[in-house]
Amino acid sequence: MRESRIVVRIASKEDVHGIVELQKANQIAQGGTLATKLEPHQVEEMMEDMPQIVACRDDKVVGFLLTTSLAVHKKQPVPILEEMLQAYPHAESDAYIYGPICVSKQERGKGLAKLMFERLLEEEPGRQGVLFIRGDNDSSLRAHKKMGMNKVAEFKFNETVFFVFAYTAKSQPRPS
Repeated sequence: MRESRIVVRIASKEDVHGIVELQKANQIAQGGTLATKLEPHQVEEMMEDMPQIVACRDDKVVGFLLTTSLAVHKKQPVPILEEMLQAYPHAESDAYIYGPICVSKQERGKGLAKLMFERLLEEEPGRQGVLFIRGDNDSSLRAHKKMGMNKVAEFKFNETVFFVFAYTAKSQPRPS
């Protein structure tokens, strides 16, 4: 039997449940590496602010890459993000917060994180993205370095070390 192909696209409201379920399955308490817990209404608010990227196989969300503008973050600050921005005060005024990003266990190692990142870059040319990664999350650190991101700072939050990465998408016309 042939495996169906994966589609990487901008998320819609129909994807919210799949995003939340994949996130729950990958929380630290479940043996995953996601420290952030988002409720459905928060994901919907993020969709109104910026493009959110999903990877789907057979209409099932198998990966997501969420983003938030600094303007929206400032309306509802999140403590760990505040720490990240204090550690890296050089974020550009129109920068956005990249993450969380998650790929289902069955789909890891197939380049999905890179595909979702490339789709995000198409949507946000010329803008800076800033993110944090737990210092002990070796697979995520490797993947993000491979995608061309640079470590620019580090900080400690709740006794855990995090690294701050930043990148700027090259300005280029979107494919038609």
